[in-house]
Amino acid sequence: MSDNPKKAVVLLSGGLDSATAMAMALKDRFEVYAMSFNYGQRHSVELDCAAEQAETGAKEFKVVEIDLRAFGGSALTADIDVPKHDEVDELSDEIPVTYVPARNTVFLSYALAWAEVLGADDIFIGVNALDYSGYPDCRPEFIAAYEAMANLATVAGVQGRKLTIHTPLIDLTKAQIIQRGLELGVDYAKTTSCYDPAPDGRACGRCDSCLLRLRGFSEVGKADPREYV
Repeated sequence: MSDNPKKAVVLLSGGLDSATAMAMALKDRFEVYAMSFNYGQRHSVELDCAAEQAETGAKEFKVVEIDLRAFGGSALTADIDVPKHDEVDELSDEIPVTYVPARNTVFLSYALAWAEVLGADDIFIGVNALDYSGYPDCRPEFIAAYEAMANLATVAGVQGRKLTIHTPLIDLTKAQIIQRGLELGVDYAKTTSCYDPAPDGRACGRCDSCLLRLRGFSEVGKADPREYV
């Protein structure tokens, strides 16, 4: 690595996708500054996973405390049941109740603030537009619009330095993401995707996110190392 590596803020949730995105940033020789959020989510066990992942290469790791329970509106931040299914084919095309209103907009704004302080021109986020749950803030159109806004909203942007939001997983299936992560040495035992884990942290195996994850591992021909109920 050069004496002055490029810095990147990586949004690190503790899940499979963001762990892979961080590994890809490291492979591209970025100096990684990882950021997670304790936002009142019912699956806060993911923060323990994020901390473990950050130890594999992040220069610095921050957990930002915000409380999206103040607004609710999601099964992850309010007293709303997380939908459960037996098969991936049962998943609806409608935006599910696990969508957290404006979550990625909020997260990217914090990442943008830290990037400006660090003098970083790059942000990585593990959004995916194929094997995902239909969230509107995971679409390429949203990322492009946010990036355009960010370049109008910062001192660096005004001075002609372009901020880039990297979405290396945006066009990959879950199986392709897992395969790429395995090639990069990601330890998926240190990730969790479950929206409604047991008190001991084991994944439920039946929420949208668990089912998509399990199908991805099945398609790769690998066993998911995460423990399930």
